[in-house]
Amino acid sequence: MSDVGYASQEDMKKARLPLGYRDSCANFLITLNKCRHKGNFMPWNCGDERHAYEHCQYKDYKKRMKQMQEQVQTSKDGASS
Repeated sequence: MSDVGYASQEDMKKARLPLGYRDSCANFLITLNKCRHKGNFMPWNCGDERHAYEHCQYKDYKKRMKQMQEQVQTSKDGASS
C-alpha cells in the first residue's frame, strides 16, 4: 500500500476498515490507524497523518458538492427548456 493512489480492497480488508470508511481516502486512513496503534492513540501523535486524511476528506467533500451543484444546474436548465 502506498500513500498515493487508492488502497485496494485487499488492503482495506487487511486493515479491517469498516465499509463506511472504504472510500478514496482509505489509504490515508490506513496509514493514520497504523500510526495510532504504534503511538498508543496519544492525541498529539500522528498529526501529519491525521492532517493528510482530513485534507483528503475535505477535497472529496468539495468534489461531491461541485458535482451536486452541476447536477442541480443541469436539472434547472432542463426544466426551463
